Amino acid sequence: MSRVRAPRWYRLLIGALLLWAALSAYACVAQLSAGAGGAADPADRALLASLPGWYWLDYAVASLGLLVGALALLLRRRLAVPTLTVSLLAALIQFGWLFATTDLLARRGAGTLFFPLIILLVGAIALQLAHLAARRGWIG
Repeated sequence: MSRVRAPRWYRLLIGALLLWAALSAYACVAQLSAGAGGAADPADRALLASLPGWYWLDYAVASLGLLVGALALLLRRRLAVPTLTVSLLAALIQFGWLFATTDLLARRGAGTLFFPLIILLVGAIALQLAHLAARRGWIG
C-alpha cells in the first residue's frame, strides 16, 4: 500500500507527541540516574529504594517506548503501532503496581493520580493516532 501525505493537524500532533516523549525519556533517565537519593521526602526515598528492579525496567520500557513510537510515527513507520502498544501496557503495569502495592495514594491523596492518568491518556491517544495513521496509509 502506498503512503499518502498526512494532514497538517496530524503532523502537528506528532510534533507535540515527540516533545512529550522526549521529556518523558529525559525524566526517566534522570530518575534512574538519581535513584532513591533524588527524592526530597524521606518517605519517598524509602519508597523508591524499595521498588524492585523489574519496576525500573518497566519504567524505561514505558517512557523510551513512547519516544521510539513517536519517532516511528514521525518517520512514517508501522513499527509505531506495536511499540506504542508495549509502551502503554508497560505504563499501565508501572502505575497499577505502584498504586496497588504501596501506600503512596494513602500518603499523598487522590491528587497523586492526576499526572499518571495524564500519562496514560497521552499513551492511549498516541496508540489510537498510530492505528488511525496505519488505516489511512499515513504510515506504512
